[in-house]
Amino acid sequence: MVSVESAERENLGFLQIPDRHPIDRLLGMLPTREKSLAAPPPGSELRAVRGDAGLPHIGRSLQFLRWGTAELMDRYHRYGPVSYNPTLGEQRVFVAGPEAIDEVIAKRRNDFGQGWDWFIGPFFRRGLLLLEFDEHMFHRRIMQQAFTRDRLTSYLAALGPVVDKAIGRWVPDGADSSRRVKLYPTVKDLTLETATDVFMAVDAGPERKRLGAAFIDATHASLSLVRRPVPGTPWHAGLRGRKVLEEYFTRMVPEKRRSDTPDFFSALCHARTEDGEQFSDADVVNHMIFLIMAAHDTTTTTATAISYYLGRHPEWQERVRAEVLALHAETGGAPWTIADLDRMHDLDLVIKESLRLVPPVPGLVRRAVRDTEVAGHYIPAGTYIDLAYGINHLLPEFWSHPARFDPERFSEDRREDKSHRLAWMPFGAGAHKCIGMHFGTLEVKVIIAAMVREYEWRIPESYLMPWGFSTIPFPRDGAPMVLRRR
Repeated sequence: MVSVESAERENLGFLQIPDRHPIDRLLGMLPTREKSLAAPPPGSELRAVRGDAGLPHIGRSLQFLRWGTAELMDRYHRYGPVSYNPTLGEQRVFVAGPEAIDEVIAKRRNDFGQGWDWFIGPFFRRGLLLLEFDEHMFHRRIMQQAFTRDRLTSYLAALGPVVDKAIGRWVPDGADSSRRVKLYPTVKDLTLETATDVFMAVDAGPERKRLGAAFIDATHASLSLVRRPVPGTPWHAGLRGRKVLEEYFTRMVPEKRRSDTPDFFSALCHARTEDGEQFSDADVVNHMIFLIMAAHDTTTTTATAISYYLGRHPEWQERVRAEVLALHAETGGAPWTIADLDRMHDLDLVIKESLRLVPPVPGLVRRAVRDTEVAGHYIPAGTYIDLAYGINHLLPEFWSHPARFDPERFSEDRREDKSHRLAWMPFGAGAHKCIGMHFGTLEVKVIIAAMVREYEWRIPESYLMPWGFSTIPFPRDGAPMVLRRR
């Protein structure tokens, strides 16, 4: 069992900016440039948004890419729940804490449209997350038909065999045989495989590899500091990947409309509301490209984080394994059903705690469509709002010992997640809450259940995951760990 001191230390990097590495010390030496966003209207009694403007043009992007949540936590403690955060020439405001975030997504939600276009618009344009107001609700209402329980059941039936077969290949056969794997890229390959199988029903082969590469290029493009189609840059590769995906889905839509197969692509083609409303061909293409990106990246980060914590906390790995093996014996080894997965209570606790510590998308982005305010601060129209809800997951007023990995905090006799309506929100909240959160949770459960059934793994107390940060957290070293067959 990990000591209390080690359990505190393993997540301290989310709360405190490190200073041991030369890169951290160098970034810590950069001067503070305090500035204000804009002067409030005379007589409004609103305050100007102030903060550290960071380096010219790039702001504090380097600090965030290096420190992630700790950088955001530092801003929160220095400037409060609302602060100035200009980035790459755009006027941005950082908002954290449940009350301030609630103003943006609930109390004044009509003052804010979506702000994701700046990050991913050229590659995932008109995906559900990039629509707003009435149009967003119209598309969401249709898309709900692709996430009914019957549809989820059909996706799950296809998912289980793919996951079991893929995970079984990770380590050679033989009792006690073991293999060192870099878990993050290994799981990423798996989630891309399940995405092309369950979501698209693409046969294995060159086409699947080509589409997988295009998704990766489009996803990574949001990290490009050069935001123009210059050859050799991620931005250029992302636009090329978008074109590949667009051409494929456009070509396949007529066939999917003619048949009704148990994959998500087909479900979108056939989804209709009670009034008969359905998606156009262009809508289907845009939503497919966006949803597969969202599904495989978030699942990869979540499954990696869970595996890391189970490796550092073997007592929880044993609890989860015992639960999975008991259910496996009870069902006679039949493929998992939704009801089976819903009974994995210990695994559910571990997933929730891992999502608290490492939310795969640790923030939301909005844009002020008119002059407005947040927590008494003046926000002019056109300002981008970065909602850092990952901060809510670590505030001591809502969570006991927030740096500790403690799944029991979600048990019925504690329910720390109920300390505030927005204390825990890894799937977002409000009108844009993740439409695929139930399927995503089922997929993660299938992956982890297969891992604990096949393997055991332990992570030394001396090893701490070196998380890197972009729009989605990732382990800089690929998350190496030794898996041993049971």
